[in-house]
Amino acid sequence: MTEIKDINESRAREQFILYWGNMGSQWGVNRSVAQIHALLFLSPQPKNAEQISDELGIARSNVSNSLKELVGWKLIQRVPVAGDRREHFAAEVDVWEMATRIAQGRKEREFDPARVAIADCVAQAETEEGTHPIILERLHNMQEFLETADKWYSQMLGVPKKQLNMLMKMGDKVFSVLRLTNRKSDE
Repeated sequence: MTEIKDINESRAREQFILYWGNMGSQWGVNRSVAQIHALLFLSPQPKNAEQISDELGIARSNVSNSLKELVGWKLIQRVPVAGDRREHFAAEVDVWEMATRIAQGRKEREFDPARVAIADCVAQAETEEGTHPIILERLHNMQEFLETADKWYSQMLGVPKKQLNMLMKMGDKVFSVLRLTNRKSDE
């Protein structure tokens, strides 16, 4: 486990960085990448790679590779610092924007290829003789689910953050309306 070396910082900060690193591993993100992201997210000032390496006890080469990955995800950006020729980095701190960028990156890397692959499987199953009807039905169900999720995602991108936040906070109320609607349709 990475030990955070800056003793002037709070225990909560250290715990968040370690926790975010562990969560990153569970989400399929390299622990160092997630810890660097957490460090920059909590940092009031931009940091250079050497500072990041020293604070987290991570090899400088690992820091460089991790920074490139975070820049690619658009979760951090290079920030010029007057009087210092080294590259400094700062994280996106708007959690809604951060979540949107993570969702977009995951969609592009994971969801979109799955959608294309399933569409190819459906097309092939529809043209092959002897495809069992249950196989075709299940492939169609999967394709419909992925298309619906893709459409929903696109719609949610157009919802302003304030309204999206309100919508999410309305969770219980939405479920109540859905339950009421289901009861009426059953009658």
